[in-house]
Amino acid sequence: MESNDYRILLVDDEPDILEIVGYNLKKEGFQLFMASNGEDAVEIAKQEKPHLILLDVMMPGMDGIETCDSIRGIPDLSNTLIAFLTARGEDYSQVAGFDAGADDYITKPIKPKVLISRVRALLRRFTSQDQRKSTVLEYTNLTIDLEKYQVRLKGKKLDLPRKEFELLSLLSSRPGKVFNRDEILDKIWGNEVVVGGRTIDVHIRKLREKIGEGYIKTVKGVGYKFEV
Repeated sequence: MESNDYRILLVDDEPDILEIVGYNLKKEGFQLFMASNGEDAVEIAKQEKPHLILLDVMMPGMDGIETCDSIRGIPDLSNTLIAFLTARGEDYSQVAGFDAGADDYITKPIKPKVLISRVRALLRRFTSQDQRKSTVLEYTNLTIDLEKYQVRLKGKKLDLPRKEFELLSLLSSRPGKVFNRDEILDKIWGNEVVVGGRTIDVHIRKLREKIGEGYIKTVKGVGYKFEV
């Protein structure tokens, strides 16, 4: 998909941010919609069904967390990506954002080129949706065959125990999405007896030893995500 195929909704109560960020997004060819408060953002999102929403946290009335939570409750917007673009960089603020359903958390100030890079990285998920429907996931130097339970790194087959394979498959199924610990435990271990979150850490460490440090990122206080 080209830039002009993507719809982005920018939400911020500061006119300068709307102007500057909006200018850079439009310059890249994105279809841009803007809102200065949460209530309008929800209505515009319902009408335009954006691929990505860039959302401020601190806004009068309905703040960003409430707006994100509201949008996540709309079935037609289940595939919409939401990234907070805010000056609030505290850990607890980021945790609240991810708990509300955000896909990314970007702190201001940020250079335009870096912001565009983050936006494009998020939007690449849409170009990989068809890929994820396949039984083979292919990323840079890494291939995951879901049917054969095989992983290859630079063409070389890796021997992964079942739980490590399932954990890698889960994280790589949605690049960029942050999976929290409870979600990982539920989907990988289910009702099995688990010592605790340390179990996940051990499996992540073993995976990194085998596929390298670059693919699996730690989101402090939240969980883990897979990055291409």
